[in-house]
Amino acid sequence: MNLDKMKKRKREFGITTTQMIACGFMVVILIGALLLTLPCMTKSGQWTSFVDALFMSTTSVCVTGLSLVNVFEYWSFLGQVVILVLIQIGGIGVVSMTILFFMLIGKKVTLKNRLLIQESYNMNSLAGLVRTTKNILKGIAVVETAGALLYCIQFVPQFGPGRGIWISVFNSVSAFCNAGIDVLGGDSLAQYYGNPLINMVTMLLIILGGIGFFVWWDTIHVVKKWRKTGIKNCFWKLNLHSKMVITITFFLIFGGAFAIFLLEYSNPETIGHMTFLEKIQASLFQSVTTRTAGFSTINQAELRESTSLISMILMFIGGSPVGTAGGVKTMTIALIAASTMSVVKGEKEVVVFRRAIPKETVRKAIAVFFISCTALVVMVVLMSLVQDAPLHTIVYEVVSALATVGLSKNFTASLNLLGKIIIIVCMYIGRIGPISMLIAFRIRSKQNIKIHFPEEEVIVG
Repeated sequence: MNLDKMKKRKREFGITTTQMIACGFMVVILIGALLLTLPCMTKSGQWTSFVDALFMSTTSVCVTGLSLVNVFEYWSFLGQVVILVLIQIGGIGVVSMTILFFMLIGKKVTLKNRLLIQESYNMNSLAGLVRTTKNILKGIAVVETAGALLYCIQFVPQFGPGRGIWISVFNSVSAFCNAGIDVLGGDSLAQYYGNPLINMVTMLLIILGGIGFFVWWDTIHVVKKWRKTGIKNCFWKLNLHSKMVITITFFLIFGGAFAIFLLEYSNPETIGHMTFLEKIQASLFQSVTTRTAGFSTINQAELRESTSLISMILMFIGGSPVGTAGGVKTMTIALIAASTMSVVKGEKEVVVFRRAIPKETVRKAIAVFFISCTALVVMVVLMSLVQDAPLHTIVYEVVSALATVGLSKNFTASLNLLGKIIIIVCMYIGRIGPISMLIAFRIRSKQNIKIHFPEEEVIVG
């Protein structure tokens, strides 16, 4: 069966790849929730309510990090294992995990599976999809293993071999998948705000997970040839996507860190009591973790309102496409900014690094941004109706959930039933929303529209 026939057959039964991916996440979340309700999953041996279990399962699969309880104190070792598995599935993606399972049991990857991979990674071709998936899975295994080994340097001497190794493995997977869930039992990584090892390893894992898998391979491919081209020319040898992602990521991380450093410099409740170098490190960590990671070394509830606004902007933007991060994605913001500059300059094309961006791609970016903003406003209004809390606290929580970040102003534990349900929906939308929207728009754009309406000018601005 060829690709066109498969697409036609799926349309006849009303099943699209978008729906299959969305349902895949839903199924994993429900299975995880049912498992987490069991008494053996908690240290106290008590049953967990389905809504609370659903919240924990959703925050794990959607790699968000918001939690109603202290993960280490509430969940048993078995419960923590289930949570870690859910984080790994959510970070890698249901489709990639399915392909991994097929490869382990020696089952052939069918055309249907290849189509799912294509839509999951938003690729334009079916060529080399299985090889790409294998490379991604191998890369993830190497990075997470390296992260765990580096964490062991700190955690094994501090907690002993057993718990130290478990914390190292859990934190490495959680950081790489941008989940922000930990089993340390304290206030995230607050006790390590001055520890260069923990800070650097965590930030590197977050960045590597959030920058996008295709940027990895492109960078590795170019660096391998640097002896021929000269290391100074490596950046310019990258494809346009990689150049844009690296540029906007660099700008957001260091620009955000600089703003946070200035705004929080004298705040005694956050970084005011730290040494100069510790302030730089904490500011950089806050900027990186807002890129949908969820770990924290400073108390989010004590941030100044101006800093909270900067953090929310960084959270809303999130990471890059085809990675483990959430948000509207760096490329979306980059394309909107480039489109705005083209209008200001009076240019007819959107040009970045001397390459014209297709108009359809720019339209997708605008649509993703607009729909995400709409979802944010709707969810904030709903939360304001069901929760009695300051507006800035509610907005921070909703942005964190929609962008699958996991940072909170100590508000998550106080959510009522309706508040929990709203945040669950936010996390689910945040995990599949932008991907699903891009896929849906691309499918529609391939339809041949034969009706052309007459143009008429309207006034803008």
